[in-house]
Amino acid sequence: MIQVTAHMRVLVAVEPVDFRKGIDGLARVCRAELGHDPFGGCVFVFRNRRRTSVRLLAYDGQGFWLLQKRLSTGRFRFWPTGAVGETRTLEAHELYVLLSGGDFEASDGAPKWRPVAAVG
Repeated sequence: MIQVTAHMRVLVAVEPVDFRKGIDGLARVCRAELGHDPFGGCVFVFRNRRRTSVRLLAYDGQGFWLLQKRLSTGRFRFWPTGAVGETRTLEAHELYVLLSGGDFEASDGAPKWRPVAAVG
């Protein structure tokens, strides 16, 4: 079982990917088109051209996980935008909203932690 936690890096490909590709093909896309190492511990998120299906690719130290969600009806209306070959970083809670078909940009999470300056 794979669990996406708050400390994991989630990278979303903004352009659609051919879903005839399996693990090796998507790992090649990560390396060649997105410029990231598929063995680096990131969770990569891809969508198909019709926006009806999403795939997640993750490496856990022993092997790859490939997960797919296909909607019964409708499409993933909200998806990150950007230039070709670009990725968008999401927080774990934003990924869950995206996978539920919601608007991840409208979801509010706890503010990011930052160290408190020493009082002197």
